[in-house]
Amino acid sequence: MPPARPLVHVVAGVLRDTEGRVLITQRPVGKSQAGRWEFPGGKKGDDEGRFDALRREFREELGLLVSHARPLIRYRHDYPDISVDLDVWLIRQCGGEPRGLEGQAMDWVAPEDLMAHDLLPADRPIATALQLPDRYLITGSFQSLEEFEERLCRALDAGIKMVQLRIPGAERNVLAGVAKRAQEICAPRRAALLINGEPRMAAEIAASVGARGIHVPARYLGRDVALDSRPPGLVGVSCHDRTELSAAIDMGADFAVVSPVRPTASHPRAVWLRWEGFRELVAGLPLPVYALGGLNESDLEAAWDAGAIGVAGISAFW
Repeated sequence: MPPARPLVHVVAGVLRDTEGRVLITQRPVGKSQAGRWEFPGGKKGDDEGRFDALRREFREELGLLVSHARPLIRYRHDYPDISVDLDVWLIRQCGGEPRGLEGQAMDWVAPEDLMAHDLLPADRPIATALQLPDRYLITGSFQSLEEFEERLCRALDAGIKMVQLRIPGAERNVLAGVAKRAQEICAPRRAALLINGEPRMAAEIAASVGARGIHVPARYLGRDVALDSRPPGLVGVSCHDRTELSAAIDMGADFAVVSPVRPTASHPRAVWLRWEGFRELVAGLPLPVYALGGLNESDLEAAWDAGAIGVAGISAFW
């Protein structure tokens, strides 16, 4: 039996500029994987708090004084000889101008362009997380296309930037028609539209209307029908347990929605996770996760603390 890899706790920070670009640095000559790009940070000391370690690393590497940050995503990445507990924070406030105090090159990059850089493999889930907003609308019931348009416009005007079009039981032509209208509303507002449904059908509809991606219901996980080949764009997956989350990772999903955190009107008898169960379920996963189930915008801080990148909802946003 091979020896266990040593586990190193690394803190990293995401710093945005006024244009929404994020700061990445290049690993200098002499370090492993020299020349590759990464989010700034480093090893946490044994007796050091997580936020204290973040502040120290930013001060030593970049000359910045971090005063406020929140957790973004935390997961484990295994290299051949070492495992990394990557603890990533979103910098909310800091003082100073960044300088490469260790001789490292720096670059400001739009989140959607990060994958074009030669990022460390461990940092790729961060790049995905940065393309996801902290609120994810799942469309609810509506009686007419006019009502659908009104509800969707109201949600987007309230700041929603990602929408899952979900119409349970809809025929393909109905779903395609509503998807076309939804994309016409979302596109000028720079909101991402994902189509929920049987994966092949959803991918075809998404491609035909120009939607950003698809959302796969949990019942399709582990089936060959799910994703014979990964479609372009974002792929979200609904999950309820660790087995489904593992399947989502195996299929190459970009993010998952985990539920139910609390009781909901749509599933009143479902066993709910509470925040403690949610935290335990998603701990260490290299996959951005939304929390769903009886939540709204006021639950964002609790969601971030439990390891989510945000909250998803129907009634709260629809």
